[in-house]
Amino acid sequence: MHRVMRVLLIGVTLGALAVLTAPLGGSAAIGAQGASTTARWILHIQNYPGGISAGVRATYAAALEKAKLGVSPGAFLPGTVFGRNNLQMNTDYSPAMPQNETAVALDNTNPMVAVAASNDYGNNGLRVMYTADGGMHWGNTEIIPEVRWKGENCGGGGDPALAFSIRDDAFYASQLCFSGDGTSEVHVFKSEDGGRTWTPGRRAAVAVSNFDPDSRTIDTSLFYDHEFITIDNSPRSPYFGRVYVTYAKFHIEPDGFSDYCPIQIAYTDAIRTIDPSVAVWSHTGVVPDNPGGTGKGPTANQDGIARTEANGAVDVTYVFEDCNTGLDRHLAFNKSTNGGASFMPNLVRIDNRRQVHDHPNLDDHLGPTPFRAPLGPGFEISPTTGTLAYVYQNNVNRAQSGADISISLSHDGGMTWSDARFLSTQMGNPAPEDQFFPAIAADENGRFFAIWFDRRRDPANTKIDTWEATSGNDGATWNSRRISSVSWDPFRGFFQCGCFIGDYNQIAASTTAVYPVWTDGRDSAIDQTGIGETDIFTNVEIR
Repeated sequence: MHRVMRVLLIGVTLGALAVLTAPLGGSAAIGAQGASTTARWILHIQNYPGGISAGVRATYAAALEKAKLGVSPGAFLPGTVFGRNNLQMNTDYSPAMPQNETAVALDNTNPMVAVAASNDYGNNGLRVMYTADGGMHWGNTEIIPEVRWKGENCGGGGDPALAFSIRDDAFYASQLCFSGDGTSEVHVFKSEDGGRTWTPGRRAAVAVSNFDPDSRTIDTSLFYDHEFITIDNSPRSPYFGRVYVTYAKFHIEPDGFSDYCPIQIAYTDAIRTIDPSVAVWSHTGVVPDNPGGTGKGPTANQDGIARTEANGAVDVTYVFEDCNTGLDRHLAFNKSTNGGASFMPNLVRIDNRRQVHDHPNLDDHLGPTPFRAPLGPGFEISPTTGTLAYVYQNNVNRAQSGADISISLSHDGGMTWSDARFLSTQMGNPAPEDQFFPAIAADENGRFFAIWFDRRRDPANTKIDTWEATSGNDGATWNSRRISSVSWDPFRGFFQCGCFIGDYNQIAASTTAVYPVWTDGRDSAIDQTGIGETDIFTNVEIR
């Protein structure tokens, strides 16, 4: 969920709006009445242009907009969509609601089985899509997060992430849970039947929470943002099967200013099927807290992505980003050799100052369109060579080609990184117009697959396509092609403003099937409600 407006439309609109705007401040006692201050995370998004991801910010905007339009979604009808090439994976509400921010994982033991997920603005949680035949048919279901100790749905959720566990023969999904009383948690759900059914909302494994069960208080100075999930699937590893969840820990002062926001990691070795909520988690600072910090430098992070090496080492990439703006200062890497218990005292810098530049706009807007497009990196490790590949939006050549997609490689476990190279190219040069929202995956043979959004075909730099690049020589050279069959206009993709299309795409790859999954608004032209229409599309490649 990074910084763009992702609406978390909450059941009945007015009730949702009340949950999201419930006043509370400080360290709040459950059931306390008469609090006069607004939750700090709300003050933060009201007063500062960046920091907490825009998906959270969109919670406010969406609830207000939905109330103004007087529209509530009709029944969600799980179903199956047929086809392949540029297939819409999700079924729709009536009237249709936007879906965006994709996640996807495949069953490593049977890659014809895969699960995808997205934000869903009708259910205030995740839309889940699943296939058992390599993407020919997709079923739909949903995961709605609940706060167990309150006995009610979260006011806001989303930020989907997915992983498959070889040891457990199960899929795991993670998402945020937050509300206007200051509650902030990261939830993990489990499916043992290929994504058809999941842990009930109130039984989720809670990777991290700002609720203290002993004092029955919420520490509203803490907000947990933009989580990712990964699982150690190497039988050689001493931590085989361990579940890792990374997230940004925002510490917020009473006026909404965040003075530090380090990347953290939670991990557990067991998430039971019957009651995942009893899972015991350990927590480590990939970047340590810095009380009294300035919100800049080493205390400011986002986009923490973990991957595991064959020997069990945990590699984490992240962005040094200000806690209160969208300014990305540089790209960073850190490593744990003891299963996440501790990390190297000194980070490794991925980028060269002369080769990587952030967008100069602190709101991350890529004009002329109204949505924000943050750095949105992707990270993967080759299972055959151990090469680390990191893809990201790069504005170093902005005056000539707009935002481009670059890649950096490491062949020594992340200790040193190659020069940045342009991945989005045309005739050997950086592609024109803007490219953004990259993702990368590797199959069992070490072949890399990357996707991103691309506007090179539109001289007005507006309409969006999806592009894919592949490398069969450990990232040395790449071939790319357009995989979307229709370009789409983002202006009508989200609640009349086109101001949020998600913050990322995803891809999963195997030697059997490749699953690129992206947000697509090609049906927005037929939208009749004024809500906007984006769906989840794929172009499954059976190999």
